[in-house]
Amino acid sequence: MLNLKVGGVPEHFNYPWYITLKNKEYTKNRINLRWQDFPGGTGDMCKALRSGEIDIAIVLTEGIIKDIIEGNPSKITQFYVESPLIWGIHVNAKSKYQDISELQNATIAISRYGSGSHLMAIVNAHNNGWDIDKLKFKVVNNLEGGIDALNKGEADYFMWEHFTTKPFVDEGTFKSLGNCPTPWPCFVVAVREEIIKNYSKDLKKVLDIINNCTKHFKKIDKIDQTLSLRYQQQLNDVREWLSITEWGDATPVSEDFITDIQNKMKAYNVIDKTVDSRSLIKNMYI
Repeated sequence: MLNLKVGGVPEHFNYPWYITLKNKEYTKNRINLRWQDFPGGTGDMCKALRSGEIDIAIVLTEGIIKDIIEGNPSKITQFYVESPLIWGIHVNAKSKYQDISELQNATIAISRYGSGSHLMAIVNAHNNGWDIDKLKFKVVNNLEGGIDALNKGEADYFMWEHFTTKPFVDEGTFKSLGNCPTPWPCFVVAVREEIIKNYSKDLKKVLDIINNCTKHFKKIDKIDQTLSLRYQQQLNDVREWLSITEWGDATPVSEDFITDIQNKMKAYNVIDKTVDSRSLIKNMYI
């Protein structure tokens, strides 16, 4: 039986992995798949892929593209979520800040450099016409670290997925100043090249299983209630998230599309250079 390790953020996006693991769908195909939560997000997962701590990552598009360009020996095998990720822009509930325009010279809490919270802060700054070179960052590791940094005044604002942080806005921990959607599909499946080379049939089976689950995910009986309870989110927020989320599938990742994303990332100063998109992807269904 093949052992494989997959990592992702402990958020509602990855509940399909919980379902398929609970149903032992991988075991039935002689694959011992183990899930690992990464509260630290994309930067943490990129590091884990590099070290071999995990074999597969459900990771933010911008983060893994940047890290593969910088030497991560992994490839994008497909889009996991094709819709944008909605990044909420949060300050402490008692903060003096009332509008995003006031944050130009403020200190930004980020989980780590190269993470989505870091790269999307750059995108947000670009959208607002701020000087990227003057941005100030405070590394906080994860969502809990962001809450702590804002409470202590060590950072002024923190960007994290809108629906994950909505409960903290509702309870009065955060104040939301607005949102910043990703200008590209948000999550991809990234796999270490060694796994792609040596276990492609097994990898394809893993992708078949998760794609079949996400294909029918919205139709699962009372899935909105299940997600609301598990992730402690308001039912209306879960229903809104389900309505705007589009899952990926086995459709091959277009080189031109990845090139377009790279060009956007370079224009946003998220990456310094673009590369041949063929070096970033490995389609498993061609």
